[in-house]
Amino acid sequence: MTLPELPYLMFPLWILLFGFIGSLFFWKYWKVQQAFAITSSALYLFTAGLLVIAVYQNEMLALQIGNWPAPFGITLVADLFSAILVLISSIISLATVIYSIQDVSKSRKKNGFYPILLVMIFGVCGSFLTGDIFNLYVWFEVMLIASFVLIILGNDKAQLEGAVKYVILSFISSGFLLMGIGILYRLTGTLNMADLASVIPNHPNQPYIIISAVFFFMGFGIKAALFPLFSWLPASYPTPPISVAALMAGLLTKVGVYALIRFFTLLFTFDIALTHGFLLIVAGLTMFFGVIGAVAQNDFRKVLSFHIVSQIGYMVMGLALLTQWALAGAIFYMAHHIIVKSNLFMISGIVKDINGHSLLSKLGGLYRQYPFVTVLFVISAFSLAGIPPLSGFWGKFILARAGMESEQYLIVFVSLLVGLLTLFSMSKIWKHAFWSDVPEGETIQLTKSQLYKKKYLLLIASAFLTVCTLLMSFFPDLLLTLSQKASEQLLDPQVYIKNVLNQ
Repeated sequence: MTLPELPYLMFPLWILLFGFIGSLFFWKYWKVQQAFAITSSALYLFTAGLLVIAVYQNEMLALQIGNWPAPFGITLVADLFSAILVLISSIISLATVIYSIQDVSKSRKKNGFYPILLVMIFGVCGSFLTGDIFNLYVWFEVMLIASFVLIILGNDKAQLEGAVKYVILSFISSGFLLMGIGILYRLTGTLNMADLASVIPNHPNQPYIIISAVFFFMGFGIKAALFPLFSWLPASYPTPPISVAALMAGLLTKVGVYALIRFFTLLFTFDIALTHGFLLIVAGLTMFFGVIGAVAQNDFRKVLSFHIVSQIGYMVMGLALLTQWALAGAIFYMAHHIIVKSNLFMISGIVKDINGHSLLSKLGGLYRQYPFVTVLFVISAFSLAGIPPLSGFWGKFILARAGMESEQYLIVFVSLLVGLLTLFSMSKIWKHAFWSDVPEGETIQLTKSQLYKKKYLLLIASAFLTVCTLLMSFFPDLLLTLSQKASEQLLDPQVYIKNVLNQ
């Protein structure tokens, strides 16, 4: 049974846009804005599910805004890769909104937390669905502005310091993207990605195309926090409220990874030995130095922030290998990591509410007194480290298999070593926060009964993401099938070109 002809591409964007506009009409009533955010995020999840089904049934969806034919108009495109990420982003959005109800202070809610949150999610969704490079840049800027406001909301000194680092690097990233866009437009006269994919392979000025690829790599590399461009992330992500940090940790860097995968499978494939060989080196360095940074930290949130960097390396590894299994592993790993990393940040917020600190040396006593929180942490931490049969294991196994098949033994060794170091850093959190007794002089700020009465929505949001992790872990076939089909589409640019340009 196929779905009827409906604009599934527009539904997720309409939902988020109407939620934002509706909440603006009730600017002075934050509880109404909260209701809009809950309703919008729930409907976003529903419409994202419909989008995945529609794309699976139709191979790919393309919509020309205003009926202007491509490449002249604004194009929205959804293949399985983008549709999967829209669905995963909707899961994180719903969990974040639920978590924020009891996490975000009333003063931040009164200052527009929920409308701005919806704008950021709107930017994420648009980035996944656009078929035009300049519009991708616009969606990136929507995310940048909204995320910057969310970071500084509250005027805390640490937040402002983190926001300054974040926004400066983001502006530099935007500058690189504009340079790349300018060069490509000057060379080809088009910015539609499908049109570029048909023009670039036979373009007479390939060296200049490579220069544009360098600019795009720098721009997307900063946003994805690749080595050596990741220093902004550990300085920025530990500062905002957990609700904001969880959403950013799960989604924002993955938009950069999405763009890298899209560009280096669709546009820049004319010299794979050069471009993807370089990406493989970057992937290994990103994995290694990210996990070394995590091992060296003594703060719960900073450990998690460095792990974001490390895990990005696995995704870029799949792109660099550029085989069907490698890309399928990268997509599977992206979906796993978005959910697990957001959940770990949420758990770190629960731990801070209980102990009053995020410094590992001041934490303790959670294993005996808070078994439910302990179970939530163990599942996500073990999944991040790749312990079988959890979702992280499947992603790493697929990537390792792809690396062995491609005879890239060094990157496989690095990925396995990083997995062991990830387990070590997670065990450090386990030892200090959960297994050890409460340090002398420290007191519990929130008893178990108070946690269940006052912060139960935090537990519900985390449990929701934990269930999603377990579903991916014990029933990986559905996501793996979708990932494999998505990788087939990525490796055959003619499918994208045909559906967008109606050839």
